[in-house]
Amino acid sequence: MITLNTLILAAAETHSAVAEDVGLAEKFGFSLPHFISQLVVFSVLAWVLKKYAFNPIITVLDERRNTIKNSLDNAEKIKAELAAAEATRKEIIQKANEQATTLINDAQKAAAVQGERRLQEAVAQAEQLIAKAHEATALDRERMLTELKQEVAKLVIETTAKVSGKVLTADDQTRLNEETVRQIANQN
Repeated sequence: MITLNTLILAAAETHSAVAEDVGLAEKFGFSLPHFISQLVVFSVLAWVLKKYAFNPIITVLDERRNTIKNSLDNAEKIKAELAAAEATRKEIIQKANEQATTLINDAQKAAAVQGERRLQEAVAQAEQLIAKAHEATALDRERMLTELKQEVAKLVIETTAKVSGKVLTADDQTRLNEETVRQIANQN
């Protein structure tokens, strides 16, 4: 900015040059006192505007520029953080999918092992039932054979008694029973 002293010196030099051309200046309506007063008013107005208008406006513009710069820097930081968060999210989802796959595979293996174990238990139970059935059948067969032997012995004794026409003694009955049982046992 032009200082007041510089303006006054310029005005003084201009005054001497203007004095020479007074005729020309009067012709165009130039007046040195008016010029100096206008120059002083302009200088005061320029100083007031600079101090109270331009400096606050420049300060506000600088603050606005800094705010915009900070906002852009924050936007870049947010973009970087968002990209990092996205990468972390994808990584977490991938790990979760891997864990889910592992859990499913483990569950399938456990189910297969459990199913195999259940199958083996069922087979063992079936074999036990078959063994018990065979045992029961063998016992029934033995019981039936014993009953059959007794019935056959009784029939032989009755038949022998009828054929021979005599009453058999207890010794005869025992001997015939034993002989009949031996013959049936030899045939089986």
